[in-house]
Amino acid sequence: MGQTIIEKLWEAHSIADLGDGNQLIYIDRVFFHERTGSIALQGLEAAGRTVRNPEQVFGCMDHIVDTIPGRTDDTMVPGGSAFITTTRKAAHAAGVNLFDLGDDRQGIVHVVSPEQGIALPGLTLVCPDSHTCTQGALGALAWGIGSTECEHAMATKTLAVKKPKTMRVRFTGQPGYGVTAKDMILHLIGRHTASGGVGYAIEFAGEAVRALPMEARFTLCNMAVEFGAWSCIIAPDQTTYAYLAGRPYAPKGHTWEQALAYWQTLPSDDDASFDKETVIDCSALVPQVTWGTSPQHETGIDGIVPDPADEPDTNHRQSIERALEYMDLEPGTQLAGLPIDSAFIGSCTNSRLSDLRNAAAILKGHKVADGIKAICVPGSGQVKKAAEAEGLDKIFTAAGFEWREPGCSMCFYAGGDNLGLGKRTVSSTNRNFENRQGPGTKTHLASPTTVAASAIKGCLTDVRTLEP
Repeated sequence: MGQTIIEKLWEAHSIADLGDGNQLIYIDRVFFHERTGSIALQGLEAAGRTVRNPEQVFGCMDHIVDTIPGRTDDTMVPGGSAFITTTRKAAHAAGVNLFDLGDDRQGIVHVVSPEQGIALPGLTLVCPDSHTCTQGALGALAWGIGSTECEHAMATKTLAVKKPKTMRVRFTGQPGYGVTAKDMILHLIGRHTASGGVGYAIEFAGEAVRALPMEARFTLCNMAVEFGAWSCIIAPDQTTYAYLAGRPYAPKGHTWEQALAYWQTLPSDDDASFDKETVIDCSALVPQVTWGTSPQHETGIDGIVPDPADEPDTNHRQSIERALEYMDLEPGTQLAGLPIDSAFIGSCTNSRLSDLRNAAAILKGHKVADGIKAICVPGSGQVKKAAEAEGLDKIFTAAGFEWREPGCSMCFYAGGDNLGLGKRTVSSTNRNFENRQGPGTKTHLASPTTVAASAIKGCLTDVRTLEP
């Protein structure tokens, strides 16, 4: 029987069976950010331990930092500046790599890691952030951990992990105009619920996945955790290799050729068996949007708000009722045309250069509707620099968007900047939980193109209906 790519990487990194259902796994790379990494670094220092292989540990300032132009260590988040200064001091003392404010490489960890070539096919990578599964798009086995586990990984290069079950999700068919990787993953979650992937490491496969450019693959993998998955992966191919070639931390010269030869052995064998298989036909998809307070509360942009009375399961019915109460929506409401107050493009899900290009293509020649607060936050300094070189920033600002500095920004509310308390927003982020983007903020998740189209019209809008 052949092996899946997940089994191959697990076997290659397994050091010992601990006899309690866990295995000791070797960790190749550790990434952290100032919100959790400072805790892990301080824990090491307090215990008198050092970082093993500090050259393989990387950190970013992304979660607590302001994204407004002219930012400093003094952040709008209460107590936030302490996270920044503490992380900086601890990182320098430990001798690890830190992409600090003012560094062109600074940005959201899950954007910076691939664009720097830190995440690579065949590696294990952990970060104290749930969306670390993003790196699986490169063929890495990457997952989110807690601060204590981060401390252990930095000190020992190992972690005790229970081996997950395997699932393959095949996306077939050719998506139509306006349908993106964001729509593909939202549809999967909506169809199989936010707990559909619990206990599994998932391989995303199929012709629709192979056709995705690299940055769209990051979007797909980013939201595997919203599906409940332990992690996810896409087998590396020519798209992967072309993306990585020449990246700062990627192999060079003869080492590149050696790495490439190894990477080509990683895809799942033809006779590999998965514990579960799921198929999604993308040819029938339309742009998706959420209506509730979970990514599983989604439907096509041409859909309506569901009626809780149609749900036979009591728990699900009550969940829908609470979501509609929070979102201030009535069953049967058409989503297309629902007025919004704000629009946000950014986050580790959709803040890469291609995301900004796609949104700018919609915005060019248009203006944001009156009264709409619209913000764009590039995912990294490199993304921002490249976007400005192409003039994308001018398209955004001419349309009425604010153009910000790199960071997580309003993907989550930490007490600082917000989209308007209690306001309704359409957002390219990954979570629409209650109060996620500010107290009472009603978040509708969608792709950057849907966000851009909605900002122009001042309501949730099917990008396919927008005149060029």
